[in-house]
Amino acid sequence: AIIGIGPITADAMVASVGSAREFKNGRQLAAWLGLVPTQHSSGGHTRLGTISCRGDAYLRTLLIQGARSSLQRAKVVSAEKSTPEQIWIRQLACRLPFGKVLVAIANKHARQLWAMLAHEETYDADAWLQHPMVQRPAGKYAITVSAMA
Repeated sequence: AIIGIGPITADAMVASVGSAREFKNGRQLAAWLGLVPTQHSSGGHTRLGTISCRGDAYLRTLLIQGARSSLQRAKVVSAEKSTPEQIWIRQLACRLPFGKVLVAIANKHARQLWAMLAHEETYDADAWLQHPMVQRPAGKYAITVSAMA
């Protein structure tokens, strides 16, 4: 199971989105939910603003609350037992403000849920290892965690 996504969030996602085939990809779903920054561009300058807050406010709230749970869990789990997503969350929390970290996690969860719904698959935490662009690590995950402890 995805840490931070429980039965209430999953039910709300299915009720709001359905099979998710209306969206071309997870990025479109995240944009529809308002989990992406607004863009103010003029000439050669691109400025990103706050999240757009469009779409289903209830579902966005549930995803943000689930992100809080994921962040809290990533902070307390030991480095040896961390999943790659928890390592990513801890690295993100070191360099970004709290609110931006929550939105980034919620965005990632929305994309993961889109993939699960669109492809009718269950969650597999190690699926990223099967991607052809990923170099196979020597150890379990072979990611240095000493800087995050």
